[in-house]
Amino acid sequence: MSVHELRRKTGDSSEKITINLGVVDLGQIDLLVQEGFYSNRTDLIRTAIRNQLATHAEVVRETVTRKAFVLGLEHYSRADLEALQSSGETLQIQVLGMASIADDVSPELALATIESVVVLGALHASAAVKAALADRIH
Repeated sequence: MSVHELRRKTGDSSEKITINLGVVDLGQIDLLVQEGFYSNRTDLIRTAIRNQLATHAEVVRETVTRKAFVLGLEHYSRADLEALQSSGETLQIQVLGMASIADDVSPELALATIESVVVLGALHASAAVKAALADRIH
C-alpha cells in the first residue's frame, strides 16, 4: 500500500475553530494588541497555543509513538484502497494532523478496506464516505 503525504499551500493548512472567552480576558487581549505586543487577537491566541504545545511536546511525542499515530498529513487514494482490497488487507487509520480520503473513493470501497479511523485534527472525506464509516470513526 502506498500512503502519500500531502503538501498543502501555507494558507490552506489550517482549520477554523471557535472559542468563547470572558469579556475581561478579551479586553486584556485587546489591550496587548493595542500596545503592540501582538498584531491582532489571532496572533496572540496562536502564540499562546504554540507555547502550550511546546510545553507539552514531550507528552505529545511519547503518546504519538505509543499509540502508533502518523504525525502530519496523510492522503488515501482510491488506488491505495483498491490495492488493499485486492490483497485482502484492511487499514486502521491513526493520524495526528489531517487524514484525507480521495473524493473518488466510494462508500463501499471505504467500508471494505477501512477498519477504523482515529484522527486527532481533521478528517477530509466525502459526506458519503464519512456517513458509511460513521461507526468506525472514533
